[in-house]
Amino acid sequence: MTSFLIVDAQSVKNTDSAEQKGYDAGKKVSGIKRHIAVDTQGLPHAIAITTAEVTDRNGALAAMDRCDPNLLGVESVLVDGGYTGQPFADAVKQRLGATVQVVKRNELHTFVVLPKRWVVERSFGWLEKCRRLWKNCERKLNSSLQFVHLAFLVLLLRRS
Repeated sequence: MTSFLIVDAQSVKNTDSAEQKGYDAGKKVSGIKRHIAVDTQGLPHAIAITTAEVTDRNGALAAMDRCDPNLLGVESVLVDGGYTGQPFADAVKQRLGATVQVVKRNELHTFVVLPKRWVVERSFGWLEKCRRLWKNCERKLNSSLQFVHLAFLVLLLRRS
């Protein structure tokens, strides 16, 4: 059981063989989006793969719906500025009974490590170590999801 979840999304480019793809206008990426919710150690509790045009908020809610039994006992969800808005906070409260804390960047143009937000970025970094996950080579979204699960499984086996 974890009391904190840290949620983020990552846009990934597609290869030509991919069947399902979208366009993330914010990052100018044609491909898919990986949505993950990790605990304070960076271990995944909810994962969803969507086409890139799906918003971060909708993708995070899809991941929470998909992995609902894993999220019992969550009290707080830490997110970045892309998840702001009362509708998202209300949806998380309804699904998990948890509060949403938005960690905003400082208005200054200096580099600052955001509290606990770096954990989810490190988890994305772990995925980037798997060469097959640098780009989305899979035709179906479910295949991409299974390779992300497999990558985290290999990571856990190497840690123990």
